[in-house]
Amino acid sequence: MNLMQKLQKAARRELLVAWGQIVLGCIVGAAAYPLFLDPGKIAPGGLTGVAMVLKHLFGWDIGVTSLLLNIPLFVIGYKAMGRGFVFRSLCATVLFSLMIDLLPLPAMNFDPMLSTLIGGVLLGIGLGLILRGGATTGGTDMVARMVHRRLPFLSVGMFLFLIDCVVVVAAAVTIGGAEALYALICIYVSGKAVDMVMLGMSKNKACFIISDKWEAVSRRVMDEMERGVTQLTARGAYTGTDRPVVLCVLSPQEVARIKAIVREEDEKAFMFITEAHEALGEGFTGLMNSD
Repeated sequence: MNLMQKLQKAARRELLVAWGQIVLGCIVGAAAYPLFLDPGKIAPGGLTGVAMVLKHLFGWDIGVTSLLLNIPLFVIGYKAMGRGFVFRSLCATVLFSLMIDLLPLPAMNFDPMLSTLIGGVLLGIGLGLILRGGATTGGTDMVARMVHRRLPFLSVGMFLFLIDCVVVVAAAVTIGGAEALYALICIYVSGKAVDMVMLGMSKNKACFIISDKWEAVSRRVMDEMERGVTQLTARGAYTGTDRPVVLCVLSPQEVARIKAIVREEDEKAFMFITEAHEALGEGFTGLMNSD
């Protein structure tokens, strides 16, 4: 198999994985509505939240109403986005909207807070999978990007946040104040779930070490921990001198060991550790298996 065939095979696999994530995400995210959100009258922002408010007022189906609200926005925002992204997003929006109305799932009349939390998690996981597949479920994203181009001071995130605020206020007026507060919690929980799916659940750590004994530290990390080390060049603002910074990505279980190595080699070293949400490559998840 030559290089071109390998690339074509990888491209087909990537496309298949992307569409699989989109379909699964639509099913999981849509299931949150008949199971938890609709019975609890929780409108979690966006045009689907608008559709829930309209259902409360007029009895309209959530999925169909959401789809009808989204289509004009796709038409408006078509030129602002790439054709492939728009096509995937339109397919995802149609499937997501139809699944809300068609999934034969019984309403889970739990405690409102429990319904809010579980519904928010399901919705967030579904939306995260759709985003990982290279799509979205709302034309509001495209309009937000268009607005940002015309009004640079208004970010995409801020525009979408304003839409969510309008939906929550509308829910407070038409459905009830308690339900609106639950909607705020749902928006927060679903956002965290989206981040979890997009960034991964890995809790790997990125360790940055500034030390005069950087060579000894690097050697021991490579020899004793069998971890790769990267040397970064930095300059002290006070002294103006160049000094290396050692970077190493580790599992949580290895943090105590690298602290001990640094402490043994240089008690005056400076070290800080941050979260590495997703580590890909040798020693971690393979790049080809990262989807």
